[in-house]
Amino acid sequence: MKKVLITGANKGIGYETARQLLQAGFYVYLGSRSLENGMHAAEELKREGLTAIEAVQLDVTNDASIKDARRLIGEKTDVLDILINNAGITGVQLHEDGTFVPQTAIDTAVEVYKEVYETNVYGVIRVTQAFLDLLKKSAEPRIVMVSSSQGSITLHSDPYYKYYNHKGSVYLSSKSALNMYTVNLAYELRDTNFKINAVSPGFTKTDLNHNRGTGTVQDAAKRLVKYALIGNDGVTGKFFCEETNPETGEIPW
Repeated sequence: MKKVLITGANKGIGYETARQLLQAGFYVYLGSRSLENGMHAAEELKREGLTAIEAVQLDVTNDASIKDARRLIGEKTDVLDILINNAGITGVQLHEDGTFVPQTAIDTAVEVYKEVYETNVYGVIRVTQAFLDLLKKSAEPRIVMVSSSQGSITLHSDPYYKYYNHKGSVYLSSKSALNMYTVNLAYELRDTNFKINAVSPGFTKTDLNHNRGTGTVQDAAKRLVKYALIGNDGVTGKFFCEETNPETGEIPW
C-alpha cells in the first residue's frame, strides 16, 4: 500500500484530499498542527470506512514538531510515496464590518510577512527536506506544492487577468516564493523519478478565505490528487491551475 503525508489535513482541502486518496487505496498520514483536531478528523474518515489513516501532530513552523513527525512516520514505514504540502495561511485580517484589511506593499508590517512566510515558505522547505529521504525510497515519488494562481507574477502583471485588482502583497508574494522553491527542487531532482509540481486548487470556499471562495473542496482536492498521481511520463517543475486554464491546466509563473 502506497503512503502519503498531507500537511494541514484536519480540515478543508487537505481533509478532502485525504478522503480521496484513501478512496484510491493509499495509506494516509494526516498532518495536523493540533493532534486532537487531527485525531478527530481521522476518526470521522474511519467512520466512513476509510481506515488506512493515522493522525500525526505536525506544526510546519516548529522544527521539533517536524522532527518528531519524521521519527514517528519513519518508525512505521521505510518509504513515503507522496508528500502534499497543503498547510498554509493568508495572514488576512477582517475589519469589524467583515471587509478585508488590505495587505498593501506600502503599509503592511514586516511582522505580517514573517508570519505568513513561516508557514507558506519556510514550513514547506522544512517538511520537504525532513521527508526527502523517505520519498527517495519510493519508485514513484511525488510532491505537490499547494500554491495559488495569485502567486503568478505573469498573471498579476496583466490588467486583463480576472483577479488583477485582487492584490495582497503578503500572501501573493509567499506563493511566488513557494513557486520558485518548487522550480529549484524539481530541477535538482530532474534526473530521478520525482515529479514535483505547484498546483493551485482554485478559489475554494474554506476557512482560509473566510468561506468566500466559489469552488468546492471536492473539486479542489481532485486537482491536487491528479498531480499526486501523475505518471512517470508526466511533467515536473510546472505550475497548474485548472480554474484559470481549463484546457491544459498549466499557467505561467
